[in-house]
Amino acid sequence: MEHPESDIDRRVAARIKDLRVQRGLTLEELANRSGVSRSMISLIERLESSPTASVLDKLAASLGVTLASLFAEDDRPDASPVNRRADQREWRDPGSGYVRRNLSPPAFPSPIELVEVALPPGARVAYDSGSRAASVAQQVWVIEGKVDVTVGDDVYELAPGDCLAMELDQPIVFRNRGRKASRHLVALTTSAPPSSNYRTQRSQPSQPRNSK
Repeated sequence: MEHPESDIDRRVAARIKDLRVQRGLTLEELANRSGVSRSMISLIERLESSPTASVLDKLAASLGVTLASLFAEDDRPDASPVNRRADQREWRDPGSGYVRRNLSPPAFPSPIELVEVALPPGARVAYDSGSRAASVAQQVWVIEGKVDVTVGDDVYELAPGDCLAMELDQPIVFRNRGRKASRHLVALTTSAPPSSNYRTQRSQPSQPRNSK
């Protein structure tokens, strides 16, 4: 089963608007929180602009959700616990060309989100949203190729089979310096924020195993 890109864009646009309204935020307020311009947010919600992954991540962080959740459906107790390969939705970042595929069963209640990411040769994807309204733990496991992951000031060179754990509380950059596409699995869990305020404390990163 194929899912046209417009269908995914429509879901993302509706999700952003719904979350903004649920949190009682105006376009101006969300713009101030995220650093994304009011006009850009409006264009995204009206399906008149195709945002990059970096822009979507800034909006997700400001709304207190993960990037992956923008592509997900609302939880349903009767949802199937199986998500067949043919039904897994894919989205291509218009900026870097990277492709993300949501693996987790849609609408099935779970604290874990699984995403597969394919990075084209030379692709670079930067998430600079920093601290978030909710605590998000993430692990990256490389399947094919090599991926450089920059977490704050630390650079990790990951090869097939390597797994990196991190908390999404500082800028993160993924880069494929190779000549072939790379693939990696991303697993995320989210903890509800203790209050409506942003977290001001940042955990100290562990010593990188492979850094430069």
